[in-house]
Amino acid sequence: MAVTTLKRKLKRKRLKQTTRVIKIKQLSAKPVIKNVDVEELKKSFEK
Repeated sequence: MAVTTLKRKLKRKRLKQTTRVIKIKQLSAKPVIKNVDVEELKKSFEK
């Protein structure tokens, strides 16, 4: 019995894996917290 590789199925499986990994990375990513001066922001809006 010959063993054949199901290339199309493998391609689909890899695509699903990569999209899942990307989704997980996006969900677990935290935005960069910057020190924000609130008073400075208020002054900029008054102009």
